[in-house]
Amino acid sequence: MSGRGRLALCAFAATLLAAGSMLPLVDPASWIVQAAFLLAIQSGVGALARRVPLPRLLIITVQFLLTLVMLTVVFARGQALVGFLPGPEAVQRLADLLTAGADDVGRYAIPAPATDGIRLMLVGGVLLIGLAVDTLAVTFRSAAPAGLPLLALYSVASGLSGGAGRLWFLLAASGYLLLLLAEGRDRISQWGRVFGGTGRSPNGLAAGLEMSSGRPLAPVRTGRRIGALALGMALVVPTSALSGGWLTGSGSGSGKGGGGGTISAVNPLVSLQNDLNQPENRQVMSYRTNSGSPQDFYLRILALDQFTGSEWRPSRRSLQDVPKRLPNPDGLAADVAVTEIRSNISASRSYQQTYLPLPYPATEIKIGGNWRYERAGRTLVGDRGQTTRGAQYTVSSLVVQPTADQLAAAGPASATMRREYTQVPGSLPKVVKETAERVTKGATNNYERAVKLQNFFALDGGFTYDTSVTSGTGSAAIGRFLKAKRGFCVHFSFTMAAMARTLGIPARVAVGFTPGTGQSDGSMSVGLRDAHAWPELYFEGIGWTRFEPTPTRGSAPEYTLPDAPAGGSANPSRPQASASAAPSAAPSASDSCPPQLRRQGECGSSTAPGAAAPKDPGAPVGTVVRVVLAALLVLALLLLPLFWRVRVRTRRLNWSAGRTPADATARTLAAWREITDTAWDHGIGPDDSLTPRKAAARVVRLGRLDPDEAAAVHRVAGAVEQVLYAPQPRAATGLAEDVETVRDGVRASADRFARIRAVVAPRSAVRVIWAASESWSALIGRWAARWRGLPRWPSRQRG
Repeated sequence: MSGRGRLALCAFAATLLAAGSMLPLVDPASWIVQAAFLLAIQSGVGALARRVPLPRLLIITVQFLLTLVMLTVVFARGQALVGFLPGPEAVQRLADLLTAGADDVGRYAIPAPATDGIRLMLVGGVLLIGLAVDTLAVTFRSAAPAGLPLLALYSVASGLSGGAGRLWFLLAASGYLLLLLAEGRDRISQWGRVFGGTGRSPNGLAAGLEMSSGRPLAPVRTGRRIGALALGMALVVPTSALSGGWLTGSGSGSGKGGGGGTISAVNPLVSLQNDLNQPENRQVMSYRTNSGSPQDFYLRILALDQFTGSEWRPSRRSLQDVPKRLPNPDGLAADVAVTEIRSNISASRSYQQTYLPLPYPATEIKIGGNWRYERAGRTLVGDRGQTTRGAQYTVSSLVVQPTADQLAAAGPASATMRREYTQVPGSLPKVVKETAERVTKGATNNYERAVKLQNFFALDGGFTYDTSVTSGTGSAAIGRFLKAKRGFCVHFSFTMAAMARTLGIPARVAVGFTPGTGQSDGSMSVGLRDAHAWPELYFEGIGWTRFEPTPTRGSAPEYTLPDAPAGGSANPSRPQASASAAPSAAPSASDSCPPQLRRQGECGSSTAPGAAAPKDPGAPVGTVVRVVLAALLVLALLLLPLFWRVRVRTRRLNWSAGRTPADATARTLAAWREITDTAWDHGIGPDDSLTPRKAAARVVRLGRLDPDEAAAVHRVAGAVEQVLYAPQPRAATGLAEDVETVRDGVRASADRFARIRAVVAPRSAVRVIWAASESWSALIGRWAARWRGLPRWPSRQRG
């Protein structure tokens, strides 16, 4: 196979391996098959253009125009001229799809659905990267810079998925090393024959046994070792640095017994809008609780308490070991009625979050793993890679039941509390404070002001809940929201918290989940669409208190409703029983339901049964089947070298008998190839620079064969010399028996690992790749033959 053909094949493989890092981004992943097919056409046309040969610039132009035509046929055929030419309407269609794809990327969480726009971005991106790699590595014969577009492709996937994983990095890096090795082989081979290396002959014969006009391949054993070492260091060093603290400094503490430490929390709002817009409400958690008011059972992840003007974000807080019982909530006085409840929570294996969702305020948490406690926000943070994936835990928490009179009589917060939680940036529009003062006009205390703010957003202000509005948490976004009056929970909660701060009320924003949906077995299911944000306002003597300004989401707390009745208590040891045999998933209607709860669909009671073991429904049957099939496919691919080797050995040792000299030659050469490959599989690589007699002596020496086994090797080598060089060759007998004798001897002298590898991953299986390369070269040659009658342009290319 020519050097350029080998480089083109390696460039195609390297691009496809790097594109594999994007598979986790989209479901289903069938787009990769389409991208591979189009990439193969692009690469093949480039190879044909170089065989003509065409000038380099013209080759690149032809490939680019072909890429545009292929994308037009696949994604804009209805608008194309004569079905495939990219006219103005087709170009506009592609531009619209790209715009829609960009919107879909911002709307959906990973894995996103394979919409037309997202598929165009993926397939088109792979083709453009493939064109860049092919241009650099093959057209300009410079493989090293081709690593930059491959790195860009991997980096995009890693950035979107939060880390593409070691497997994808290994595949992408292996493709790049393959490209470098192919270029190195091509460059060195131009210097002529190099002796002493492993042969490249597809048939595995020693020097002088192949009648090939191609030049032999140069040795690359040292290059392979350097590449493997570099790849190993690239995988191990960053991991050690990050986990060992080389780059992280103090990090997030050392886990149990570590003490101290800090954490700079990741803002969870990045994915909140994506979760709300998911086409399927995939379950992330399920729980059972003995709470008497399940509609108030919000699962809180963390609090955002810093407003910088450009965003709301969590403060940098110190961490400590999780105490056996958490301290009392800040500001909660002894005269406020509280009820302690117990809940069992189970997180799905598909849900991975650094923060542990908890009811607020939690008092005791029983969970395994590496978790740290942040006191100000009363949150648990995973340490040393700990996440919520598959977590099952039991939580005791308080249901705080203040009365309207207690909230109205709350004294001023401390100076420290006001200084930290009433700060607003100078960039906040004046309309925010003006609107807050106008809405709360006539209120005599902070509680009345807070209720008026809540009702302004949820009932009286004419606001509409809309998850398609562009997300934003800064001052400008708050100003736009007050003007447009459309948004989702992020806009409602942040705007109310900012307004409360302008009125001198300490405020922050909590992020987590609403109570979820009741199931027929009495458990509650929390899905992605239950993701939510709500404001928490501080009242001295009560503490941080939840409010609900977002219409049609969650439920307004009882203490914010007119003539709110006192909440009943529930004994944790004797949970309240449900009135019906099977709890309903939907709340029942009530004629006495307050207007706000009726508008939000929260009327009636939905009493959950007592705490019990959480139940995770597990993966769907379809997912299990796909995983099993994928595992079987991977296993079959891994065993392909073994199957190929068994088939080849059987064919060689059972060569059909014939009486002609050609049959005798074929049987003898097949036996010699089998001995050569058997030795190669056990670590004795073939040497094309040796004659059959010297090659046999080398196998005997390196394989440490006994006299009988050595005699068998030499008999086969002598038979090879007979059929190739003797004027009247004599047909040899007993070749199959000699091959088996040599095989047993080489196997007996090898160690256990070498014997296992010889069976499971035989080295000689690389001949399959060589055969594929030869077939590819022959295919390109046949296609190029059709171009020979065309006029050729002069080219300055060499090699």
